[in-house]
Amino acid sequence: MGKSITEPAQKTLCMSKSKFSTISASQRLMCSMEIAIDNMIEEIKKPVDPDINGSARKAELQSIKQTATDCKELIIERQRLEQMVKDLKSSGKIDAAKDYTGGFAERFSK
Repeated sequence: MGKSITEPAQKTLCMSKSKFSTISASQRLMCSMEIAIDNMIEEIKKPVDPDINGSARKAELQSIKQTATDCKELIIERQRLEQMVKDLKSSGKIDAAKDYTGGFAERFSK
C-alpha cells in the first residue's frame, strides 16, 4: 500500500502546470532577494562597537566586509534573474546561448 501524503504536502510536491509559472516564481524570488538585499544593507550600516579591540574588532569588520560582498553578488544575481524574466516574457523561452548560472566569483576567480 502506498504512502499517504497530506493535501498541503501533495500541493508542495507537485503543482499543476496551470498554477506554477517560471515567470511568477522568478518574480517572487526577485521580491525576496530585494528584502534580503535591504536587510544586508541595514546590517552593514550598523556601527562597529567602539569598545571592542583586537581580534573581536577584526572579526566584526571582516563580517561587515563579507556581508557587503554577499550583497553585491546577490544584486548581480537579481539583475540576471530580472533579465531572464524579460527574456521569458518576450520570447517565451530562455535562449540556450545565455547562461544565467555563472556567478560573480566564478567570473573573477583568476
